[in-house]
Amino acid sequence: MADPVPGFDPDFLGVPAPLPVVPAGTPVRVLPFTHFTVLLQPQRRLAVATGVNLDGARLLDLGRGDDWHLDPRVPAQEQVGPEVYADNDLDRGHLVRRRDPVWGDRAEAEQANVDTFSYVNAAPQAALFNQGESLWLGLEDLVLSAAQASGQRLSVFTAPVLAADDPVYRGVQVPRRFWKVAAWARPAAEEDALPVLAATAYVLDQGELLDPVLRSAAPPELGAYLTYQVPVADVDALTGLDLGPLVAADRMPTAGDEPGAGAAEPGARWVLLRDRRELQL
Repeated sequence: MADPVPGFDPDFLGVPAPLPVVPAGTPVRVLPFTHFTVLLQPQRRLAVATGVNLDGARLLDLGRGDDWHLDPRVPAQEQVGPEVYADNDLDRGHLVRRRDPVWGDRAEAEQANVDTFSYVNAAPQAALFNQGESLWLGLEDLVLSAAQASGQRLSVFTAPVLAADDPVYRGVQVPRRFWKVAAWARPAAEEDALPVLAATAYVLDQGELLDPVLRSAAPPELGAYLTYQVPVADVDALTGLDLGPLVAADRMPTAGDEPGAGAAEPGARWVLLRDRRELQL
């Protein structure tokens, strides 16, 4: 009998950073892979959350491959498979990025590489959105390069925002928005104290381009894609997930941090990012 796949490790950073918790009563399949875990919502056939551990000091540079496959642990009707991506401008957008879990010894890195091509780790993304260096791909590159440069460990959480009014295409509701939270441990202010959890959150919006893509119409310019840095608490509110200690670990200053300030509506504090120098870390 094969050893069980450990999946995402909530203690990977040396401080607790667990997977998001879905609302009570929400059906979900917990699917562990090599260095990451997917929480699949069967009704939407998409992940409601993913979490990956990234060891910047042990990353390996492996060839991409492109062996997309259904997960044999899940009924085919609970996965968004190849038929949704055929003959259109929709990409199979990795949620856990291919390169993030590809670390460790050669065998485990190769398995992680293969694991990321499971359809349960994908969501329909308009091609320009998925490939745009200043947006989804650009943000992923920024997270990965920071970890490689410092040899740092990160835990990264990503998923689509599964909204009730997402457009239906080939029997699947295609998400307009995606969210990402990056977490790491930073030194405590006091000497000899334990490290402190830190986190930043982002929302990426493909809404303006998605409808033309689904109608096979001419897409607008790439600038229609929007990338925001947002309070982690707003991801909590937007998705209905419980992000636990990530909310208090947020490095983005918000109005709620000021004495006597009331809580802002989700979206009111979002910062539109046009350049990585605008990130608040």
